[in-house]
Amino acid sequence: MSNQSQQISNSLVPEYIRSLQTYQAGKPIDELAREKGLTKISKLASNENPLGPSPFAIREMTNGLWDLHMYPDMHAYRLKTSLSKMYDLKLENIILGNGSEGIMAYIARAFLQPGLEVLTSENTFIGFYILAQSVGASVKQVSLTSDYRFDVKKMAEAITEKTKVIYIANPNNPTGTYITKDEFDYLMKYVPEHVLVILDEAYFEFAKQFDDYPDSMDYRYDNVITLRTFSKAYGLSGIRVGYGFGHQDLISNLTKVKLPFEPNLIAQLGAVGALKDTPHLQRTLENNMIQYSRCVDYLEKNDFVPIKSVTNFITIKTGSTEASDFLFDSLLNKGVIIRPLKVNRMPEFIRISLGTPEEMDHFFEAMDLVLPEYNKKFGRVK
Repeated sequence: MSNQSQQISNSLVPEYIRSLQTYQAGKPIDELAREKGLTKISKLASNENPLGPSPFAIREMTNGLWDLHMYPDMHAYRLKTSLSKMYDLKLENIILGNGSEGIMAYIARAFLQPGLEVLTSENTFIGFYILAQSVGASVKQVSLTSDYRFDVKKMAEAITEKTKVIYIANPNNPTGTYITKDEFDYLMKYVPEHVLVILDEAYFEFAKQFDDYPDSMDYRYDNVITLRTFSKAYGLSGIRVGYGFGHQDLISNLTKVKLPFEPNLIAQLGAVGALKDTPHLQRTLENNMIQYSRCVDYLEKNDFVPIKSVTNFITIKTGSTEASDFLFDSLLNKGVIIRPLKVNRMPEFIRISLGTPEEMDHFFEAMDLVLPEYNKKFGRVK
């Protein structure tokens, strides 16, 4: 780009946009196959459901293909009705979006502007960082606790008159940890009514079994919005549909900045079908528990210390950026895709999504081949 072109770009694009970090997704299977010439690939990088979507969801989406010439129901009546019955809510308490990130974008448009502040934690999902900064708001981050959880005491102390939104991923990505009921209750004592609290519960289905997990549906705060998604436990990452629950006034104002006809027709139908198939969800959760136990056992036997996770992924500390890069690159050459965490400012960690039994076997076999050199290279030889 010439100096003149750069000057034009600088004059057109605000500094808070130019300085944004682009979100980096996990490497696609097709891309790795082209690069490496591999035929056996296990993608354990993006926390997707390894069992795939429900047959009920596929049937609904397939039937909907005949109606692609028509706009979808702008009000998504079928999907909202299904959610309202499941969670005992009015339709007016529900908002839908193109993934939960879509709803985060509505929140940024409706509630944030230059001079206002988002309060969150370090080492969490960066999507909302980006959205907040894209509208000129600043982001204040507090550090995680020593066991890699949101530190609610530090967050309470960090609230100021500029704080407009508090973002909490619960469970947190990429650590897999969660704040407890007592911790959530403690934080809410210090949150002013004019501050919006986002509870990003993308991994809710995996965490709800824990007695001290604060299911946001057990609360009815007017300034709290719950975000959930069909991308994880329901296996519908490819069609991007998320949902949010909140006070009617809050939802109605978000609707004013929402794009019409979102989610699209196929996404709405797939989500309706997925909600009908409780056995598929149960199989997903059962597989996750089994593979979690297998993966933790393997990692601990090989002298790694996994962060205790309640999700469908496990994060481990490698000790350095170089060690993380070595594991990522070496496993990639064996056809296993994991997630380095530089973008989350955790370069000395890697994240492993939990797959099918066959995918986890592939991971273990690849690690067995990689570990001798890794141990020698990074001083782990006993």
